[in-house]
Amino acid sequence: MPPARVTSTRLSRLLATARQLVSFGAIGAFCFVVDLGVYNLLRATVLDDKPIGAKVASAVVSTAVAYVLNRFITFRAERTTGRRETIREGLLFALTNLIGLGIAAACLYVSHYLLGFTSTLADNVAGNGVGLVLGTAFRFAAYKALVFRSHDARRTKEIVE
Repeated sequence: MPPARVTSTRLSRLLATARQLVSFGAIGAFCFVVDLGVYNLLRATVLDDKPIGAKVASAVVSTAVAYVLNRFITFRAERTTGRRETIREGLLFALTNLIGLGIAAACLYVSHYLLGFTSTLADNVAGNGVGLVLGTAFRFAAYKALVFRSHDARRTKEIVE
């Protein structure tokens, strides 16, 4: 392949990944608002005395919204089409999100219990700052590498190239 073609292909891939990152970030921000809104709605109504239940419910709702939006917007070219593959994709998406949550929780644990930074600010920086960034980076990489990996999309790319 001539050098100009290689550079053009790399640039195309880079631009496609940049578009995915922007879309992924916008969906993440939207789902953060969904999570916050559902949590506060539940706390103000039916789960006023159950903050953990409200948080679990809001996380489930925002994760479901994130899956649908990422599947049909960010990774639409890579998503699977068959029923069995879509179920696999959904399960991998849920597992990836649990691991991302674990990363954020681990950051909080290290900061709070091992390093002794116990203020509310330190907990927020560790869990919702550092943990959120690391967990989000992990999720994006895992979505690209594991979750949204249609064999049909890969075959089409191989034929085109």
